[in-house]
Amino acid sequence: MLSECLDGLKINPKGHYVDVTFGGGGHSRAILDLLDKDGILYAFDQDSDAKRNLIVDDRFVFIEDNFSNLKENLRLFREFQVDGILADLGVSSFQIDTPERGFSTRFDADLDLRMNTQGGQTAKDIISNYSISELSRIFREYGELTNAYQIAKKIVSARSSSAINTSFELKDLLSSYVIKGQENKFYAMVFQALRIEVNNELGNLKKMLFEANEVLTKGGRLVVMSYHSLEDRLVKNFMKTGNFEAKLEKDFYGNVICPLNMITKKPITASDDEIAQNPRSRSAKLRICQKK
Repeated sequence: MLSECLDGLKINPKGHYVDVTFGGGGHSRAILDLLDKDGILYAFDQDSDAKRNLIVDDRFVFIEDNFSNLKENLRLFREFQVDGILADLGVSSFQIDTPERGFSTRFDADLDLRMNTQGGQTAKDIISNYSISELSRIFREYGELTNAYQIAKKIVSARSSSAINTSFELKDLLSSYVIKGQENKFYAMVFQALRIEVNNELGNLKKMLFEANEVLTKGGRLVVMSYHSLEDRLVKNFMKTGNFEAKLEKDFYGNVICPLNMITKKPITASDDEIAQNPRSRSAKLRICQKK
């Protein structure tokens, strides 16, 4: 949904913009095409592999860091307000298609799932060390699995006799919980839960949204594309109410207090043609808001 993202940003050719999820650089290149010589684009990515796609352009600044540190990094460049921010959440196509990263259940690989491979715990660390209650929590909250406790108990029991090192070993261990015909969906939920925990995805998203609101100039646009309900719920609530609990705060006169105006009443989704060309876009939901 590239064109929808660009339309959502409502780009001013002389404006200053941020792509907080650089990835393969497709969105960044499209934004730069719409900027003149005075425009600037800052791009964030914590994955060092993203540097393979760097853009040689005086108007382009790459920041190798998590987007949760948005405001701090922009201040290093004396950038205190920007005209628009784009976030394409989730795992990049490159990450999914690189077997050794472990993001795809199609490949047998070490249980890694880190978006930043320079440090931090891996999915293997979680599988090896978390208690039954901790594993149950992440499978229930992040994978939305109804049998989270049983899954956690099975993992803890199995690892006492043999380490669980790879994605296929984990899939084989949990195969008895799969409903016939729903294999892909089940394993996607399991690995989604692990990935969110490994990368603190929801915590980082919350911090980024707060900081995006702080650095946007009046009239600036925030455009966010999410791929699962946990992300989308946070984005929707924040854009509508300024918080993540969807609590409407009102002033003395009963007017809703929110720093943002929701542009999209309902999320924009991919067309049938785009889904046919890119099946991964099927779950994408695009939301747009504007700073008051």
